[in-house]
Amino acid sequence: MKRALVTGGSGSIGSAICRALAAQGHHVIVHANGNLARAEALAAELRGQGRAAEAVAFDVTDAAACETALAAIVEAGPVQILVNNAGIHDDGVFAGMSHAQWSRVVDVSLGGFFNVTQPLMLPMIRTRWGRIINMSSVAAIAGNRGQVNYAAAKGALQSATRALSLEVASRGITVNAVAPGIITSEMTEGVFDRETIERMVPVKRAGTADEVAALVGFLSSDAAAYITGQIISINGGMI
Repeated sequence: MKRALVTGGSGSIGSAICRALAAQGHHVIVHANGNLARAEALAAELRGQGRAAEAVAFDVTDAAACETALAAIVEAGPVQILVNNAGIHDDGVFAGMSHAQWSRVVDVSLGGFFNVTQPLMLPMIRTRWGRIINMSSVAAIAGNRGQVNYAAAKGALQSATRALSLEVASRGITVNAVAPGIITSEMTEGVFDRETIERMVPVKRAGTADEVAALVGFLSSDAAAYITGQIISINGGMI
C-alpha cells in the first residue's frame, strides 16, 4: 500500500482525487489548509468504506509548518504519491492588482509546491518509485484576463514540473502536471453560466471533478511509468 498526500484535499477537485486514490488501494492523507474538520470528515468517509485515510492541516505557504508536519508524516513511511492540488484565486485586472493579491496566489501555488515537495523528495527517491502530479490550469497555457497572478504561478509550476522530472526520472519517479479547463467546483461556482460554457468549450459542458481525478489516478499508477515531464490538458477541447 503506497502513501498518497493530496494538498487541498478537502476541496471539490481534491476530494475527488482522494476518493480515486483510495479506491486504488492507497493510504490517502487528506490535507487542508485551515478547515481540518472537512478533511477529517472525508478521511472518516473513506475509512467507513474500508479504505486507509487520515487528515492533516498545515499552511503550505509556511515553510517551517510544512517541514514539521511532513516530518511527522514521513515517520510513518515515505509519501510515494504527491498531488500538489492546493491553490487559490485572487483575480483582478493587472493595472489594479495589489502586491498582496500577487503574493497570495504565487505563494500558495508555487511556494507551496516547493515547501511540500522538497522535504518529501529524498524519502521518495530512496524507494525508487514515485508519482508527483502538480495541478495547473488552462490559464497557464492560454492566459486569462484578470488572472495574471494565477497564470504566472501555474505557468511557473509547469516549468518546475518539466525540470524536476529530468532530475528524478532515473529514480523511478515521474513528475507531471494536469491543466484543467472549466471544471464544476466550488472555485468556479457562479463564475461561468451555461451560455458562456457552451461558447468557450467545444464539448458544450463543464468538466467534472471525477474526470480530473480519473486522470490523476492514471498518472499515479504503474501504467503511467513512461509518462513524465508532461503538461496534460483536460479542458473539453478549449485549446
